[in-house]
Amino acid sequence: MSKETLQPRERILDTAYRLFLGQGYNSTGINQIIEEADVAKASFYQHFKSKEDLCVGVLEKRHQYIEEQAQALSAQKRSAKMKVLASFDLIALLNEKESFRGCAFLNILSEIPADNVKVRDVIHDHKSNIRQNFRNLLDNAELADHVYLLYEGAFVESQLYRDQWPVNRAKKIVNSLIN
Repeated sequence: MSKETLQPRERILDTAYRLFLGQGYNSTGINQIIEEADVAKASFYQHFKSKEDLCVGVLEKRHQYIEEQAQALSAQKRSAKMKVLASFDLIALLNEKESFRGCAFLNILSEIPADNVKVRDVIHDHKSNIRQNFRNLLDNAELADHVYLLYEGAFVESQLYRDQWPVNRAKKIVNSLIN
């Protein structure tokens, strides 16, 4: 969909995500979002009472996107192992698509104060969901936690190195762990 055909709320969310990803949460102002989303200030505040509420909306939309992409990548995989390994393919896909910008949730987490419970809870829920998905697939909590930590480490390190090698190495380790 082009920007012109999106409803104002979606334009705001898409613009905010792009700006948060590109320049950081704290460096992005509401006025810039309003201008670049091409919405009226009243329209912005009709949908979001604050930048914090906007951040929650952005992260919830991102969570939904990640879930959809993960489902698409693992849909044709038959074994739990192949579904787990597809999670690392998702990181590689996001890295390529978004120029190694890393995990939006962790990027925002690094910018918010520790007492921002509203945003922290959304981030916690997203990460807990990923961890639980590994637990559901592997039926072994300890192994699932190892995979989860490798997954998270691969995401962070691929952002740092701006390269897929951490993802590929983590995927190889996970492949060995599950065997």
